[in-house]
Amino acid sequence: MTAGEIPELDELPSLYASVDWTAYTRDTQALARALRQSSFVWTARNEGGELVGLVRGLSDDVSILFVQDLLMLPDWQRRGVGRTLIEAVLARYPHIMQMALLTDDRPEQLAFYESLGFQNTWNLGLNAFYRAKM
Repeated sequence: MTAGEIPELDELPSLYASVDWTAYTRDTQALARALRQSSFVWTARNEGGELVGLVRGLSDDVSILFVQDLLMLPDWQRRGVGRTLIEAVLARYPHIMQMALLTDDRPEQLAFYESLGFQNTWNLGLNAFYRAKM
């Protein structure tokens, strides 16, 4: 795992496409810019140096941290690498008052984030709002 490494532009499309995040692969220059402008980026590579996973997000380093992307190549999912990436973020930002992320509602996704101490806003009586440019 490497903190602060921005992957090479040619590495990104295959990682994002492997999990069907095609909105990111339509404009790889924009994706590269988004990574460069992120507050944090941690990457995971296999023994051969291939990019197998990534976490990135934004923070004011005081009150809020937003995990924008956590993704792993499908063959590397459920091996603990994603957990290691999120735990690195949590270790770097233990003082942050609120950490947030959006994910789909598959049971394995919900269980994964709950196992790391995240709570679904539904369980807290909170509403989360989302607006996206499509």
